Amino acid sequence: MRWWDVQTLAALERELFTADAWTAETWWAELAQAPRWYCAVELPERPGEPAGYAGAAVNGPDADVMTVAVAPWAQGRGLGGQLLSALVVAVAERGAARLVLEVRADNVVAQRLYARHGFERIAVRRGYYDGVDAWIMRRRPVRAVDSLVS
Repeated sequence: MRWWDVQTLAALERELFTADAWTAETWWAELAQAPRWYCAVELPERPGEPAGYAGAAVNGPDADVMTVAVAPWAQGRGLGGQLLSALVVAVAERGAARLVLEVRADNVVAQRLYARHGFERIAVRRGYYDGVDAWIMRRRPVRAVDSLVS
């Protein structure tokens, strides 16, 4: 991910996540924290424009998925799964044994993606997303090879 992508990513966040979107300031604050791993990808038909991105925070044996997102024009091509696989590899390489995320209870597409990649629902956070519940999902253990064959 390049520093000059931040404004574009903030705009894409507003399109995808509306009330829950990260602002440019939130992106800068997030990227300034360590240890973090983020990537953004482009597709040939729109060079210079991020098609999707993913990020995680790694704290010893624990890692948290901070975000996985795909632009509407790039959805339906498996890019979300590729980003999630890359994220799993990255956190495994950094020593994580557990990977946790929150997903909106009404985001069935994302829930299915995470389930296909070995995540299981372990709890619910009531009202986490501006009045919408969040599912807490966990993948354990994190193993890079598992993600590459998913």
